[in-house]
Amino acid sequence: FNVNLNDCLLTVFFLSLIGHGNHKEDSPFLNSADAAGKKNDFYDRNLALFEEELDIRPKVSSLLSRLVNYTNITQGAKEHEEEESAEASRRKTPKSPNMGTLMGVYLPCLQNIFGVILFLRLTWIVGMAGIIQSLLIVLMCCSCTMLTAISMSAIATNGVVPAGGAYFMISRSLGPEFGGAVGLCFYLGTTFASAMYILGAIEIFLKYLVPQAAIFHATDSHGSDSAMLNNMRVYGSLCLSLMAVVVFVGVKYVNKLASLFLACVIISIVSIYAGAIKSTTHPPEFPICMLGNRTLVRDRFDVCAKTVTQGNITVPSQLWNRFCLPGNMSTAQCDDYFIQNNVTEIQGIPGLSSGIIRDNMWGNYMQKGEILEKAGLLSVDAHSAMENFIMYVSADIATSFTLLVGIFFPSATGIMAGSNRSGDLRDAQKSIPVGTILRQVS
Repeated sequence: FNVNLNDCLLTVFFLSLIGHGNHKEDSPFLNSADAAGKKNDFYDRNLALFEEELDIRPKVSSLLSRLVNYTNITQGAKEHEEEESAEASRRKTPKSPNMGTLMGVYLPCLQNIFGVILFLRLTWIVGMAGIIQSLLIVLMCCSCTMLTAISMSAIATNGVVPAGGAYFMISRSLGPEFGGAVGLCFYLGTTFASAMYILGAIEIFLKYLVPQAAIFHATDSHGSDSAMLNNMRVYGSLCLSLMAVVVFVGVKYVNKLASLFLACVIISIVSIYAGAIKSTTHPPEFPICMLGNRTLVRDRFDVCAKTVTQGNITVPSQLWNRFCLPGNMSTAQCDDYFIQNNVTEIQGIPGLSSGIIRDNMWGNYMQKGEILEKAGLLSVDAHSAMENFIMYVSADIATSFTLLVGIFFPSATGIMAGSNRSGDLRDAQKSIPVGTILRQVS
């Protein structure tokens, strides 16, 4: 088609003049009584030939303007325009980050210290390594993480830290190749840490809180570990499913309860110190049954004695029947170590004034299967049958200084909890260094 451009422009110009003509010329298109009230509403649509086309035939100038600003909404439709304006009014502005140093960095990092290792394994580490070496283990782990926190703080203060946390900072400093490799290791470490926390929570739940909730029970004296592992598999799968639901729903609800959880943990730790101070003058009653200097497993018998009195008759106790033939008071058919050593009870929590700190100053590493013995108690070294070893408390693993460092080290690796929330911090460059280093110092 051969169309003259000047003719087209003139046509558009005259049509625009028609559209911008006298307002009184719009009235013939309106047949209603309130034409004067609706005159302005139909003013920009005055090129329609019929009244029914007023909503779909816009003014040419408006049409050309909308063609330039094209959207996928039908042009000129009144209902779509109203919907578009309503959506614009309902559109919310993105919420700016508002977390500070205390709630965004310090408290999340502090919660990672107060975990299952502190409550379940730290006392065992002190019992194996002693007070001096335990302090050395804590110093080594905290020094390692302190160096990492200083390096992370240097990277955080070297530029803007958007959402992405530690992975963003590693990628920016080392490049995407090294950042991806380190990020993969960081992901795997977080995965294994979540498994550790879940198993620790189940151990506390089944051993100390609700032992009756166990699904699997040991059929003999050697099946207790297998039963516990099966219980952990079942309850661990349930807890992991619950965590997955929380992740899909959103962790913002968990973040709102983070302060409450931390308060419960702090109260528990304060209770430990309060109990230690109280035990100085009033130690709690927690007896432990000893045979010679060997510690006995208390849940395998009722009375810590070789014989009991029923009426005026002395009869063998359950402990006697464990080491001797049941129903026989003859010592000829008993274990030699059981006959030659006395059964006594000692306080499991003697208190600070009993000299327990001096006795546990140095380490006492044990091999797997070694029987736990109490130093200072008289004992006669005699032969003991192998089938009676299940009556004694023994080490389930071989311990060493290096092993204890590896067990405690995950408790000091929570420094990334604050940097991972970099997208929620008001000033990540300030909050990450201050909160992380303050956590290490405390």
